[in-house]
Amino acid sequence: MKRVGVLALQGDFEAHAKVLLELGATPRVVRTPEDLDGLDALVIPGGESTTMTLGIEREGLAEPLRELVSRGTPTLGTCAGLIMLDRDHLGLLDVTSRRNAFGRQLSSFESDIELDGIEGGPLRAVFIRAPWIEETGEDVEVLAEVDGHPVAVREGNIIAVAFHPELTDDPRLHRLLLESVRAHA
Repeated sequence: MKRVGVLALQGDFEAHAKVLLELGATPRVVRTPEDLDGLDALVIPGGESTTMTLGIEREGLAEPLRELVSRGTPTLGTCAGLIMLDRDHLGLLDVTSRRNAFGRQLSSFESDIELDGIEGGPLRAVFIRAPWIEETGEDVEVLAEVDGHPVAVREGNIIAVAFHPELTDDPRLHRLLLESVRAHA
């Protein structure tokens, strides 16, 4: 059983935990640095990035998160999780993101996207006040775009997407994270 931490300071962390459990992993709610011990993978969910930043600071999680991900732990960041991983926040993903890039809540939308590395046809993507990636470093692989803007990337052990895969019935992105655990081991 793979132990997958789900950062639970804000956002729909329970939906991620449910998908992971259905795929045979053991999800663990992460709220303190101690909750990171022994994890095989990590999910940083969507939510509101300012609130998440304050929670990470309050709980002293910034440096422990950086250490965990820098050691090669497979990591999935979704929506605000992508923002938290970027250059301006935890500095683990060599990208610059733009908050609410597709618009505010009323501009939320769903789209079928082709995501490199995911077989089986298009992936349904739910964009809620979603960011996009404005700039990528040379080692960052763009996996998907919407309207010419990167919305899914991979750099080393990190996969980050601007949408909410936990809000669909399609577990392929979470399965990709779990496959990364096998490859990392």
